[in-house]
Amino acid sequence: MGADLLVIGFGKGGKTLAADVGRAGQRVILVEQDAQMFGGTCINTGCVPTKSMVHQGEKNVATRLPGELAYAAAIAATERLTAGLRSANLAALEGIPSVTVLIGTAAFLDPNTVQVRSDAGTVTVSARQIVIGTGARAGTADIPGLAHCPVAVTNDRLLHQAARPERLVILGGGFIGLEFASMYAAFGCAVTVLERHPAVLAGEEPEIADMARSLLAARGVEIHTGADVVDVQTILRPGAAPVARVQYLRDGRSVSVDADTILVALGRTPNTAALRLDRAGVETTNTGAIVVDDHRRTSAPHIFAVGDVTGGPQFTYISLDDYRIVADQLSGIAEPRRASQRTAVPVCLFLAPPLARVGLTESQARSAGYDVLVAASPVANLATVARARIVEQTDGMMKVVVDAATDKILGATLWCHDAHEVINIVTLAMRHGITARALRDEIYTHPSMSECFNQLLGLLA
Repeated sequence: MGADLLVIGFGKGGKTLAADVGRAGQRVILVEQDAQMFGGTCINTGCVPTKSMVHQGEKNVATRLPGELAYAAAIAATERLTAGLRSANLAALEGIPSVTVLIGTAAFLDPNTVQVRSDAGTVTVSARQIVIGTGARAGTADIPGLAHCPVAVTNDRLLHQAARPERLVILGGGFIGLEFASMYAAFGCAVTVLERHPAVLAGEEPEIADMARSLLAARGVEIHTGADVVDVQTILRPGAAPVARVQYLRDGRSVSVDADTILVALGRTPNTAALRLDRAGVETTNTGAIVVDDHRRTSAPHIFAVGDVTGGPQFTYISLDDYRIVADQLSGIAEPRRASQRTAVPVCLFLAPPLARVGLTESQARSAGYDVLVAASPVANLATVARARIVEQTDGMMKVVVDAATDKILGATLWCHDAHEVINIVTLAMRHGITARALRDEIYTHPSMSECFNQLLGLLA
């Protein structure tokens, strides 16, 4: 089979590019290894199902249904949601006559040729230009007993586990680990997080991180930092489900905790091992990430890589921006976008409420030499933010850091209801040079979380 463009991976960047090029009348072949991954990680095992479970967990806190029943209903609702999105994503591409979707595992034969293997046989595809968007998978660790423990799972497997864990131990206190901790605590699980570093949320504003950790603790989440996991034992008992005993060292003491499910949340690894990139002349890092330039071009000039497989920030919106950059390259416009132009990229940790951040923290801004003004307040103290009271979610805190010399916003951390939406206003202001004063005096709808800026930015000092 021949194509103008071959896309390997059905993620956000790849599928959007395939649709664009296909609609322009060029021949496109998109290869996806797993029919359960149409639409990519976000739709199937990442952003969408986890945020669905966060939402269902928040509903359970309000309705107080028995945890195991609420959990089963949440899993079923999430499965329906992701199945519908998978179907819609496939239909969107199959509706374009010049686009063909193949299911199978792709491996390069040479710089322009890929072999696709599946149960149905082998297909050879040649293309002038190739885009790799194979994403990343859950990482692991060389911990004795972990690899063969029957109750140790990754986040994607846990999201398909119909029975609620009674005792969930999470290895790793990063974004994935803490989101799952918050989520599963809402369903009544006993949750323990083991993090080997001295702290979780260490990169966030200290006062907000402390409040977030305290709220998680109040909801029953045990977080043990400085915990070096040394062994996982599987305990088998006649007529009973297996149990894992996780042994770790903390402050020089040996401690253990039992679990009926272990979530391994130890980072992500780029999916490149099966691609045989050496045959295409595509360079990778020692972690398997594909090396790309500012235009997402690999060491083979006609091959591009987008999204998580490049080893950069692992967010769907970064993959989408990678698509824009590659699309400019394929169309040959005079001034194409570059990755280095990306500024003020927001991030969000979906606790309840969500914790969102963009730009510099106060300590980072001071270390960079700025003379700063700071506005900070617990949400409960912002009388003008009626929306938080209406939805009965006044937990959290907001903080904005401003350059005293220019009144430009250097960064913000919002831990509040709808923080994942409100942070986009700050991001837009930072990208386009809108001052803190202008944001303070803006007219916002009422009641909304965004009108927090009327009062919050009046606290700058």
